[in-house]
Amino acid sequence: MPSLPIPMISSLFLGFLLLRVWFVDRRHGPLVVLLAVCAVQGVIISLAQHYGVLGFMLVQPVTATFIPPMAWVAFQTTAVRHHVKADYLNLLGPVCALASLIVSPSFLDTLIPALSVGYGVAILWVSRRGADAMPRMRLEAGDLPGYIWQVIGVALIASALTDVLIVTAQLLGASYLQPWIISVYSSIMLLVVGGLSLSSALDTVPTEDDDIPEPSLSDQDVEIISKLDTLMSTQELYLNPDLTLSLLSRRLLVPAKQLSTAINRTTGDNVSRYINAARIKAAQRLLISGESITNAMLASGFNTKSNFNREFLRISGKNPSEWLADQQRSLSRAPISKS
Repeated sequence: MPSLPIPMISSLFLGFLLLRVWFVDRRHGPLVVLLAVCAVQGVIISLAQHYGVLGFMLVQPVTATFIPPMAWVAFQTTAVRHHVKADYLNLLGPVCALASLIVSPSFLDTLIPALSVGYGVAILWVSRRGADAMPRMRLEAGDLPGYIWQVIGVALIASALTDVLIVTAQLLGASYLQPWIISVYSSIMLLVVGGLSLSSALDTVPTEDDDIPEPSLSDQDVEIISKLDTLMSTQELYLNPDLTLSLLSRRLLVPAKQLSTAINRTTGDNVSRYINAARIKAAQRLLISGESITNAMLASGFNTKSNFNREFLRISGKNPSEWLADQQRSLSRAPISKS
């Protein structure tokens, strides 16, 4: 009876997502390339491990080395900075894998997990700082993009454990488990990396140039925050749902890193929480004035209800409905002044 191996099922699912984001959502960036690489790798694993096609058994370890560097490039170019020529240096890993396949295949057992762990740790190291380290991410998403990238980083690191499990199985005389270990473990990793890469929280806002030179302005934190507060009160930049740290720094003519540091030192929060706090205050004013929760959400600079509810709960300790009900009860209990 014909059957589909687990990695092939994963690839079909990822392929469906790929077609959807390509033709429906019109997304064609590095994250979509990462999704495509994961989908192709699932097909190659199926042909190699389930169907035993010799050519693909040779290709599988080489193509596996494309995923970690592609994840790193996707992370950098969507969350941190625009594309640079140095990104092509990440092809050295797959090139070394191809050379190893020809000269010393045994070296692949070291190279593949080293790449997975190295890139996974790099993504974890940068993304752990949240919005401050990802100036191209929409501030509306709060800390969620950082958490998603951390999960992807952990998935890459965990994929390196495949070799450990295979060696353990061989030592225990259970070599027959090797195809299952590779199939199940790789399928989970591909689904995690590929699926999470499509989260709307990772959408970036393109700019003409994300890097601005160090200005000749004062670098004092108090002065930066004073300018920021003035800009926020007069122009209400926080109402822009596509606002990013990069765009905010360009309006202030202050480098993104310097701006985020000033916010952190002054308020104790990162830039995302600072902006979303202003948005929640605006939403609360709208709710008190009689606006619906949905209208208040959209008018205060949020695109998605999940982000709005999460930030509202973080700041007020209650969801919008509960908070509004409390406010209405407080107003009803307030004494009526007699003139």
